[in-house]
Amino acid sequence: MASLWLLLAVLAGGQAQAAPTRPECIAPAKPGGGFDLTCKLAQRALLDGQVIDAPMRVTYMPGGIGAVAYNSVIAQRASDPNSVVAFSSGSLLNLALGKYGKYGVNDVRWVASIGTDYGMIAVRADSPYRSLKALMSALRATPERIVFGAGGTIGSQDWMKSALVARQAGIDYRKMRYVAFEGGGEAFTALLGGHVQVVSGDIGEAAAQIDAKRVRILAVLADQRLPGKFAAIPTAREQGYALSWPIIRGFYVGPKVSQADYDWWVSAFRKAAAAPGFAALRESRGLFPLSLDGAELDAFVKKSVSDYQRQAREFGLVR
Repeated sequence: MASLWLLLAVLAGGQAQAAPTRPECIAPAKPGGGFDLTCKLAQRALLDGQVIDAPMRVTYMPGGIGAVAYNSVIAQRASDPNSVVAFSSGSLLNLALGKYGKYGVNDVRWVASIGTDYGMIAVRADSPYRSLKALMSALRATPERIVFGAGGTIGSQDWMKSALVARQAGIDYRKMRYVAFEGGGEAFTALLGGHVQVVSGDIGEAAAQIDAKRVRILAVLADQRLPGKFAAIPTAREQGYALSWPIIRGFYVGPKVSQADYDWWVSAFRKAAAAPGFAALRESRGLFPLSLDGAELDAFVKKSVSDYQRQAREFGLVR
């Protein structure tokens, strides 16, 4: 009898760890951009890491920087074992601001991160501001003459980066001049055209502009200098300003996905991240190391949302 129960347990364990029948990554935005990048990196990494035998489907569910997908998965696909949904720090900020409706950070299961990007502060290559300190001095002296541009409205993570710079300069962020654009590409176009003087965005999206020598990155918002072609760019911290803005990219599943299926996804991303060639694959997508999964990611996400809520209260975005 004991042997029979052992056999059943082994068989059940094998079934529990079976791959999803139709694995799918939902990018909660239109094609292109960070969510699409996140899903396609996972698509390639899981295939290259021999976790799955055929490419995972990538589908799109745009709306509200992840709000539509978040609500849809919880309400309609809560137990779906086949689907993971991409998220970013922008998603977590919107959760902190209450922009996902009645659902909060505890209403999904956080699976794994696949990498991180970092915020940055950029000016045009011929700008008179050659350091973050020079920009801060100009902001204090004549804040009305400096216009920030970014791909996000008031309250977005790019707006938050601009507001944090203004606060570090000692000026009222409400007096900061800010123009919202539809994505970082439009913001850089405005910068190159002289319509704004500063762009607050992500180092990954600035890579092409750096290669073309059209912009100067005054600071990367990371705790330490980044590797590779970004190694010469100073951090804000080393210039004396306590500014850091990591942008996590990862995945979650519905709240009622079984423990066995959740564990399969966690294990799948862990195996993909450990595979030879993953580091180069991640770097080719402009991302940097950040491998968190399971309980560790869950704790990170909840702390991040709490930190964003504190910052949002400081800027009067929530009560």
